[in-house]
Amino acid sequence: MESYLLDWANLLLRWAHVITAIAWIGSSFYFVFLDSSLTAPEEEELKKQGVSGELWAVHGGGFYHPVKFNVSPPKLPEHLHWFYWESYTTWLTGFALFTVSYLWSASTYLIDKSLMNWSSGAAIGVALSFLVVFWMLYDGICQLFGRRKNGDAIVGALVLVLVCIASWLACHWFAGRAAFLLVGAMLATSMSANVFFWIIPGQKRVIASIKAGEPVDPVHGQRGKQRSVHNTYFTLPVLFAMLSNHYSFTYSHPQNWVILILMMFAGAAIRQFFVLRHGYKLGRNRHPIGYALIGIAVIVAVIVWLQPPVAHKAATNSIAAGANSAGAKGQSDYQSVQKVLEQRCYLCHGAQVQMKNLRLDSPELVSQNAQALYQQVVVTKIMPMNNATNMTDAERLLVKQWFEAGAKVQ
Repeated sequence: MESYLLDWANLLLRWAHVITAIAWIGSSFYFVFLDSSLTAPEEEELKKQGVSGELWAVHGGGFYHPVKFNVSPPKLPEHLHWFYWESYTTWLTGFALFTVSYLWSASTYLIDKSLMNWSSGAAIGVALSFLVVFWMLYDGICQLFGRRKNGDAIVGALVLVLVCIASWLACHWFAGRAAFLLVGAMLATSMSANVFFWIIPGQKRVIASIKAGEPVDPVHGQRGKQRSVHNTYFTLPVLFAMLSNHYSFTYSHPQNWVILILMMFAGAAIRQFFVLRHGYKLGRNRHPIGYALIGIAVIVAVIVWLQPPVAHKAATNSIAAGANSAGAKGQSDYQSVQKVLEQRCYLCHGAQVQMKNLRLDSPELVSQNAQALYQQVVVTKIMPMNNATNMTDAERLLVKQWFEAGAKVQ
């Protein structure tokens, strides 16, 4: 029953997390586009009101005319919309999902004993410290160097180094799948912390100054804009880290930390292209296609690097010969597959334990879950988790042949 309820919690939290993340990323991308696409106001009345930029747009059959005030409007409107619950809800659902999916079963999903043989409590404590320590170091970098000459470049370089160090540590301390997700959660936590500690408090101080009839300090808007820009560059790296857990060829590689860094760098470079592209349309900068090409080149390089070696075909033939000898000619029978399941899978999917509410200890149950078995064991190679039971390539091939031959259990 516990496993069944955890599966439902995982599903519902994942659903809510994706919905709120779409809302947050969508609004973030829109305002980055808006800032990059504003032009100087043409009407004298707008200039008198302190408008620094305007945009005309058409969408869904209607025309829109958003304007941006330089520092603050002369008078606060009665209804002012705030953008922060999208961020907070995304983080809350994401942390809850991380807790249910990884922290709750740390010994299974978080710990790889071949890397670090520590207790569940220690692993959970270190994983949570990643979220806090990275934010503190990142925030310190922004405060120390953010307002200096060439501060943006300095901050960018130091944050890149910090992310590389964190990625190396995560991939050497935790199971690869969990490590990738943890780095994504680390960046996402800093994104939400930027909103909670800097962007929203700064906006509240601006509003308080306007209500009190005091001059508005422009530094609050500058800091908020700086952190908002950082958030937009974090977005694509975070999305890759979150999606990568479905593709074991990335996080299971011996140099998985290098793959993570390269793919996150590619995402940030591609995001830079889209950010600058808005300004290029208005003649504010050169065409930023170079950033997109750099990102694509890095991705292609990773694809080439990770492709199976040519010798893999010969090895596969050798494995196939061994697998075929265990079953019928050219294919594997159920009795051979059952021996593999008994040795590698019953520990978590047998009579005593049913992880994910799944059992594989009878012909009927194996037949019922044959598709899922094939996907997890052969296609993605996610199972056994962290290959804790040491399933061999020959055994995976045996399951593959059995499934492709019709997955017969008689």
